[in-house]
Amino acid sequence: MKTVTLRIDDSADEKFFSLLRNFSASEVKILDQGEYVTDDEYLRSINGMVESISQARIEPIENGVSLDKLDW
Repeated sequence: MKTVTLRIDDSADEKFFSLLRNFSASEVKILDQGEYVTDDEYLRSINGMVESISQARIEPIENGVSLDKLDW
């Protein structure tokens, strides 16, 4: 099974969804449908994100942690 993320121009969306209706629900399932937003628009929509990024920019590099020290 594959998952594909597409950005479809408004002028083609009806044709595209018409094509999808030719497949059964077991063959193709729409997982999410919404308006495209840029990464910038998305990040700005998160409450406090702009302020957090601004604060992180002024933090000294010496306060950073290398990837090998992160506990993921």
